[in-house]
This record gives sequence, C-alpha cells and structure tokens, in this order.
Amino acid sequence: MAKEKMTQKEKQKLALEVIHRLKNEYPDAGCTLDYNEAWKLLVSVRLAAQCTDARVNVVVEKLYERYPDVNALADAPVEGIEEIVRPCGLGKSKARDISACMKILRDEYGGHVPDDFDKLLKLPGVGRKSANLIMGDVFGKPAIVTDTHCIRLVNRIGLVDGIKEPKKVEMALWKIIPPEEGSDFCHRLVYHGRDVCTARTKPFCEQCCLSDLCGKNGVEV
Repeated sequence: MAKEKMTQKEKQKLALEVIHRLKNEYPDAGCTLDYNEAWKLLVSVRLAAQCTDARVNVVVEKLYERYPDVNALADAPVEGIEEIVRPCGLGKSKARDISACMKILRDEYGGHVPDDFDKLLKLPGVGRKSANLIMGDVFGKPAIVTDTHCIRLVNRIGLVDGIKEPKKVEMALWKIIPPEEGSDFCHRLVYHGRDVCTARTKPFCEQCCLSDLCGKNGVEV
C-alpha cells in the first residue's frame, strides 16, 4: 500500500524536528565557499556551477592575486579571467558572466552587491540558488538554497513529495521552514548530504541522526 502523503502541518512539525537534530549534528555548518567580501561570494557561486567548492576556493586565490577588487575584475579582459577560471569548467561562459557582473556592480551599485533579491537575479549568471545564498550568508535575510543536496535530502526525508525542480522545491520549503532557519538549514543539508545521505553511494542510514524520521520514499534525485 502506498504511503499517505503528509499534511502541511505534519510536514511543518517534521521540519522543526529535522532542523533541531541537524543543529545538534552540525552546529557550526556554514557556507563552504571561502570569501571575505560580498562580491567574492558572487564570483565563487558562479564558478561553483558543476564544480566542487574546494576547487573554486583554490582557483579564486589566483584570480584575486591578479584582480584584487571589483574595479580590477571589471576592467580585466575576459580572456584573462577565463585563463584563470578554466579549471572550474565552463570557463568561457563563467568568465563572461563574471566580467559583466563586475561591470554592473561598478557602474550601477558603486562596487557593492545589492541586498535585493530581484536585483541580484538580474545580474549575469545569478539564479535563484545564488541569489538566496547571498541574501542569507551576506545579508542575514531569509533564504532557502536548493542545491542538489537539499533537493535530494528533502525528498528522501519526505518534506517534499517527489519534486525535482529547484524553484518548486524552494517554494514548497518556504511553506514549512521558519524563515530565520532556512539558510542554516540548507547549509546543514549540504554537510549531511556529503557525509551521510550521499548521492553516489548507498546512504549511510545506520549513521544518520534522522533515520527514524526519514520517509525513505525512494525518490532518486
């Protein structure tokens, strides 16, 4: 017999318990991209597409040695940026987006990253995932970052019902995750997804702090 879908209230209750347990398991979880200024996170999230955060963290060191601020990157030849970021993959398109993005920051925002979600979405190469990451980590505003770990885990746990499209997952989570918890919750899902509820191997359910709560609904994402 198919398992009945949970009501919204049941999902909210489950979400609060998942949040509580993940807090205990990963109390210091945060963004795994290295940055000390908002514009650097903007660069890193673009480079992180189809690339590991660890590799991005190495590559950006070389990038900032040559181009240490927004103005330098805005003035840099796209080819010069591409030469450095090529190890992250998709070098041509990523370099083009970074160049265009830095020009807009310089010309329209005085070198600063806007703290408005819709304005972030208008920047070249910035999608909802990146905009949410910046809103949550840089500006401390409510955010839900639906990366691959988040999508996989919330489906397995049963917080969403077989939804794979990032925006739809985000909209579903907004209904059940307290706004002030969203950003840290998503960071903790990344840690849990890398270490325990893995994608490329069988999940280590025997090590999981959520094993007794998990829907284990078999959705593969």
